[in-house]
Amino acid sequence: MHLPCYARPVSKILFTFMLIFTASHQPFHMKSFLLILFLTQTVLRSFAQNNVPSAELQIKMALMAAPADKRDSAMVYGYDKNKDLVVLRKGLNEFICLSDDPSLAGFSVACYHRVLEPFMQRGRELKKQGKAAKEIFDTREKEVKAGTLIMPKQPATLYVYTTKQDDYNSTTGEIKNGYLRSVIYIPYATAQSTGLSLKPEAPGMPWIMNPGTHGAHIMINPAPPATATK
Repeated sequence: MHLPCYARPVSKILFTFMLIFTASHQPFHMKSFLLILFLTQTVLRSFAQNNVPSAELQIKMALMAAPADKRDSAMVYGYDKNKDLVVLRKGLNEFICLSDDPSLAGFSVACYHRVLEPFMQRGRELKKQGKAAKEIFDTREKEVKAGTLIMPKQPATLYVYTTKQDDYNSTTGEIKNGYLRSVIYIPYATAQSTGLSLKPEAPGMPWIMNPGTHGAHIMINPAPPATATK
């Protein structure tokens, strides 16, 4: 696990506690060591999840989800010091990228075609209101059918790039075992209209999810990195 500079004082305190415990000549059992280790990891992860990287670093990380030839001109959303979503960089092309949410464990950034913005923005609004995933889905379905939420008439792409918390350095932006999956939204498409299966036949094979709804989309999930499966 990487140790960001803002978390070093905490680790020093915990280490000092361990030295004091040892100096007291009390038996230092494995359970005590594991407890200290657990507390250290918990505190460090709490710090990591509450630290907001610089705008420059957030932009760099968000663009990891975008195709290489789209990165220079993509718009980027990120988070300010209050963890509010803000525009970090205006865009000139058709892509919008979203940096990692510092309030959540792990690492996840995304980039999507601009025509999906009303759909994505509505999802963020409902999530902020405390709505659960199913309620968000059902609300958007009703709104699309009512004509108050517009979905694209043509296929539109979303890319999501993720990794585990321990494989992400929030200080440098270094990522290990990154995983990129692709999503192609085709509202109200079905298995019959696309010829796609309802489940993946093999890693990397396309399949359709939420068929017959506003959120119908093609999923393309490559096999995960070999080191990430161990």
